Amino acid sequence: MQLSSFIALVLAAGPVLVSAAPATRFYGKRAASDVVVLKFADVLEQLESGFYSQALQKFQQSDFTTAGFGSSTVPIEQFKSIQQDEATHSTVLQGALQSLGQSPITSCKFNFDSALTDVATMAATARIVENVGVAAYLGGATLITDPVILTAAGSILTVEARHQTVLNILSGTGTAIPASFDLALTPSEVLAIASPFFDGPCDLGVPANPTLSITNTGSVGPGTLLTFNSPALNGSVSMDNMFCQMMLGGQPMSIPLPLSQCIVPQGINGPVGIWITSDGQPLLNNVRDRAKTQLVAGPTMAFIDTQPQSLGQLAHGGAGTGSSGSSGSSGSSASTGSTSSATDPVSTSVSTRTISPSEASSIIASASSATSTATDSAVGASAATATATDSAASAQPSAGNGSSTPNPAANATPGQPNQFKGNSTDGSVTVNGWTTAPGQ
Repeated sequence: MQLSSFIALVLAAGPVLVSAAPATRFYGKRAASDVVVLKFADVLEQLESGFYSQALQKFQQSDFTTAGFGSSTVPIEQFKSIQQDEATHSTVLQGALQSLGQSPITSCKFNFDSALTDVATMAATARIVENVGVAAYLGGATLITDPVILTAAGSILTVEARHQTVLNILSGTGTAIPASFDLALTPSEVLAIASPFFDGPCDLGVPANPTLSITNTGSVGPGTLLTFNSPALNGSVSMDNMFCQMMLGGQPMSIPLPLSQCIVPQGINGPVGIWITSDGQPLLNNVRDRAKTQLVAGPTMAFIDTQPQSLGQLAHGGAGTGSSGSSGSSGSSASTGSTSSATDPVSTSVSTRTISPSEASSIIASASSATSTATDSAVGASAATATATDSAASAQPSAGNGSSTPNPAANATPGQPNQFKGNSTDGSVTVNGWTTAPGQ
């Protein structure tokens, strides 16, 4: 297909994007996998858009400040922008399906009650939603045969990745870009994370993996023993020989650990996909070749935040954050927050306000000026001390031959100009005395 076909695909959204855009229709049969991917992606976009819409309707500005944001303006502005993107993605995908002679799936219902208990839980769940969105588009790329559809899906993927970064920052505990690579998931793996939000049946033509959730409460980090819940982990199944498999973006394979010893290892930062398997064979970080026969449940998505950044702290009004990790999974609360010393009186009460860029520049300039002045004063004091010390030391020096004859070049009045003129005691230096520079 030519570039005009791709433009037509984007404009298929009709009046939502460009009011004068014609209703363009693609002719010719498309691969079944392409249609499945488009329908699947559209439902995920509906889920994301609905999640943000309900969150913005429920929470007030005071809820965001109570959650630790220095100003409600920043998170609300970002959540509104993300919601609009997700709604637009859905509209474009539905337009593309209709142009292919296909009917989009619009009958799925969603329930986000468990994720909208408070702003902290909502924001933590949003991180998972966006990371799963990136993983879904990345993993679905292998199923698309039409390069034009692949390019269109890729253009959505890059925006989802930006959403992911924004939410990592808004978490206050995360790293904006925690790894050099993202994790890809198959559609069945995506549904293992997303399906708890479906309210009733939603047939996407893709079977869902058994769901998995982390049951730990509080912060999770390196050294934490993870515990899980899943319909697949019932009393009739022995867990003695099961393994948890931790997958990181960019790694060739997962980290297998006995389920009873599923302890978060050192050196992990950012999103981690976790599966439960019936053996310890590592899973390949490859959606095409990843083994499925030993799968018991999952994946679930967790965040192990070990490298909080200043950028995230600024989003929370500059309040400090601890280095302890946080985790979360679909349908459950992900813990976020800060750690501080119980004896630190400052940590018990934090007052913040939002400042304008000009105010920030003024504050930085004032701080730099004060620092410079203080430094100059310190240097000046040191110089004065050194001058006084040197003058005092030179007041009664001994002659170069070891005698106690007074040095005629010595300054008799410390702190005042040396008026001496003539040769030094040993005759090696001619002193011209004090001279006032012209124009001074």
